[in-house]
Amino acid sequence: AKDLNKMSAKSSIKLLVPNSQQGTLYKWVAILTGSKNALKGVGFFLGGALLALLGFAGAVLAMAAVLTLIWLASLCLLKKDLGKAKATPKFRDMLSKSRAINLLSAARLFLFGARDVWFVVALPVYLASVFGWDFWQVGGFLALWIIGYGIVQSCAPAITGKRRGQLPDGRAACLWALLLAGLPAAIALGLHSALAPQVVLIGGLLLFGVVFAVNSSLHSYLIVSYAK
Repeated sequence: AKDLNKMSAKSSIKLLVPNSQQGTLYKWVAILTGSKNALKGVGFFLGGALLALLGFAGAVLAMAAVLTLIWLASLCLLKKDLGKAKATPKFRDMLSKSRAINLLSAARLFLFGARDVWFVVALPVYLASVFGWDFWQVGGFLALWIIGYGIVQSCAPAITGKRRGQLPDGRAACLWALLLAGLPAAIALGLHSALAPQVVLIGGLLLFGVVFAVNSSLHSYLIVSYAK
């Protein structure tokens, strides 16, 4: 549901921004992508507070109530025809015929799939079992990491040269992906060196987060820009 909502929001930006203003499109896609992840990081702290104050059932009911209010507000405030299809397409018509979009989609499948397997499953277990961190330390670290990740996503246009009039293309996506691929290898080598594992892992993950955030915003912009 979160991802469907995110895709709808990005599609709405595509409809509202003229095709001639690609820099503006990049800026707003980056802001939307970054703010979503920053709020997700805040959600780690908020989730802990709700569990402590209301318990599991109460926390779920509270979140459901807030989402219901947001849904009602969207019904009242959003344009009625925003994103509404003029005709019902067949399933095969929803599949992209653009080679660029298909390549980006495949890259995003592996990129974000690897991130989620590593950070959602492996990293929390590693921090708790190897470093001996408790639940608050693990949750707090991940929350701060995701908030920082979202902030960097919002700043991605400035990092990739938008202020100098440069907009990213497929070559830029390849270069940033190559840079990102080298970081896990560097972390793995560092863990087998004489350096303290905590320093290597935490420092490496912070740098990985910065580069991954730029990749994420860049991919989000290219997908929206290439879409017809």
